[in-house]
Amino acid sequence: MVNGMMEQTIPYTDLTVSTLLFAIIVLVAGFVIAKLIISMFRSGIKSTKLPELVVEFLTRFLSILLYVIVVFAFLGTLGFDINGFVIGLSAVVGLVLGFGLQDTLTNLTAGVWIAALRPIDMGEYVSVNGESGKVKAVGIMATELLTPDNQYITIPNKLIWGSPIVNSTRMPTRRVSVDVGVSYSSDLEKAIRVALELMKRHSLVLTEPEPAVITTELADSSVNLQLRAWTNTGDFWTVKNELTAGIFDAYRKEGIEIPFPQLSVHLEKP
Repeated sequence: MVNGMMEQTIPYTDLTVSTLLFAIIVLVAGFVIAKLIISMFRSGIKSTKLPELVVEFLTRFLSILLYVIVVFAFLGTLGFDINGFVIGLSAVVGLVLGFGLQDTLTNLTAGVWIAALRPIDMGEYVSVNGESGKVKAVGIMATELLTPDNQYITIPNKLIWGSPIVNSTRMPTRRVSVDVGVSYSSDLEKAIRVALELMKRHSLVLTEPEPAVITTELADSSVNLQLRAWTNTGDFWTVKNELTAGIFDAYRKEGIEIPFPQLSVHLEKP
């Protein structure tokens, strides 16, 4: 009886129940095997000490290839003409490209160049095409960024490759710049000395290159100074925040005025 049920034809199709069950088994087993192969491939390629960006790119490429093979095996088990399907799919792809949608190929090529030349890498903080964030992945078609406020941004690879890239974390050290203005009546030499002492006392500020204070502008209501201190890239925002708050407190304690713009209005009686 069971054999009879297995050989029954599914309504509106030429498929038997046994053929459909076998195809489903092939599909499930194919996805499981594909995941195992992908996992083994990722582990193996990581042992070669290739950059994480390249590992991610190659793993994603293999994933797409294996899943396509599994789907074709599933369709073949159901009795579809795979050769005809592939030819038809190729014709559709050619038609799509012929109608001006070459962006797919462009993004793929750009992704290969990004993975090979690595202007950006996994975990780095970059600004590109008007967007900024930490690099989470470079895929076959797009690059993924995560912003500091936890927004996920996907940018087509062709825009990454065709735009200037500002990499904020590639170098081991960075210079912190803090702007502050002092009044024209203040002792400028004292203001510079206090700022230098603040930076030299900070434990995260590097001694080489030495901290510096420069005069950047004689503005309308203030003499503008800029504190320049070098620090390890990972400490950049900590140092910037603490120097900004620290110079305010230091100037207040030393009686050095930080002015703010003022507007005097004189009214005359007619």
